[in-house]
Amino acid sequence: MGANELKTGENMRKLIGVAVLLCLSSMFAFAGEKPLPEVYGGYQFTSTDGGWHASGWNTAANMYIWKNVGVTGDLGSGYKSGTSLYTYTVGPMISAPKGNFSPYVHALFGGAHASAAGIGDSGMAMLFGGGLDLGKHRLVFRAVQFDWMVLKFNGFTDKNNMRVNTGLVYRF
Repeated sequence: MGANELKTGENMRKLIGVAVLLCLSSMFAFAGEKPLPEVYGGYQFTSTDGGWHASGWNTAANMYIWKNVGVTGDLGSGYKSGTSLYTYTVGPMISAPKGNFSPYVHALFGGAHASAAGIGDSGMAMLFGGGLDLGKHRLVFRAVQFDWMVLKFNGFTDKNNMRVNTGLVYRF
């Protein structure tokens, strides 16, 4: 083994050590009283890079593991002229403390189903995004949620899609 390989190995171990320390310290920073679950329902606008634009609905549920870290389950849809797209995803989310303005981010992974004229195809969906909730009571307004959407059907990956949501969140 050469000197450069040893130095690279040492640097990698140091980098991994720093990453582990950051993860552990962030877990302790998030320790404390965790928020109660929340549910969301609202309007969704979907746009694909193929020029398909559709309206639909979106619903989600958040369960918190730590103070500001949780898991989100999300169901969404878009409909236009006999065509439809459904997504069903789950993944981690991080939110700011619950105040008048509560921003959040999430990364959601799961499936998708598209159909046109009675013929359907199922595939994979990944959603990366976040949004902003307004209000600090039980019922709050989700001003906006924006997600970059990656879809994969039969080996074809479509990466330039998005969806935008707005609606109401109920915090238990």
